[in-house]
Amino acid sequence: MSLEDDARLAATLVRDAAALAGRMRRDGLQLDYKTSVSDVVTAADRAAEELVTGRLRADRPGDAVLGEEHGAVATSSTGRSWVVDPVDGTYNFVNDLPWWCSAVGLRDTDDLLLGAVHDPLADHTYVGGPSLPSTCDGRPLAPLEDRPLGELGVATYLHPPFLEGEVGAAWRRAAAGAAALRWLGSMSMDQVGVATGRIGLVFQHSVAPWDELPGGAIIRGAGGVTRHVQVAGKDWYVAGPPTAVAEVCARLRDQ
Repeated sequence: MSLEDDARLAATLVRDAAALAGRMRRDGLQLDYKTSVSDVVTAADRAAEELVTGRLRADRPGDAVLGEEHGAVATSSTGRSWVVDPVDGTYNFVNDLPWWCSAVGLRDTDDLLLGAVHDPLADHTYVGGPSLPSTCDGRPLAPLEDRPLGELGVATYLHPPFLEGEVGAAWRRAAAGAAALRWLGSMSMDQVGVATGRIGLVFQHSVAPWDELPGGAIIRGAGGVTRHVQVAGKDWYVAGPPTAVAEVCARLRDQ
């Protein structure tokens, strides 16, 4: 079993998960709330995750699996673990906004290995990792151009209660250096946007592994970098071109 074999499996999983979720949305969905009115989940999220985790348990029985909706569903005897986000951008998904996807990532005890993201609106599948040059539908992505923050549009998010206080101040310092800001609602899609040059950089605090790893792998496979920085009691995740990432980290620290 090679990394290329894992990449092919990951691409199939995200395509099938997105197709299932799309069919269920067309048939009608019941909406449930998790932590807030914008933090939602549907039967499609759960069914698509069960599809992916079931196949991983069958095809990669030694690997751990961590899903957003069901938590850990398998333990690892190989040192490898998968993260699964069956519908990333559920609020967009249920409101018929196009910025959502299905995503999986794979890591071992040393590093991130690969990520796969399927964009159902464009019907594109992105795969890549630090040792696996990123592709769209099998075609190589252009290398990411290193650019400063002031030239880039940035995708970000800050839950409104955090707009004040130290967290909000850190966010404003970083955001103020960007050319433009976009709050789009799907971290994996935002990171695919970075890897393809449509978005300059992403940053946000308290990013879950299933939101970070799939797209982060694709950014790294296109020549970008990912970093974490601890500021105002939060873990901030920053991903994009090296120069701009360093600027955001410095601004978050007020340096």
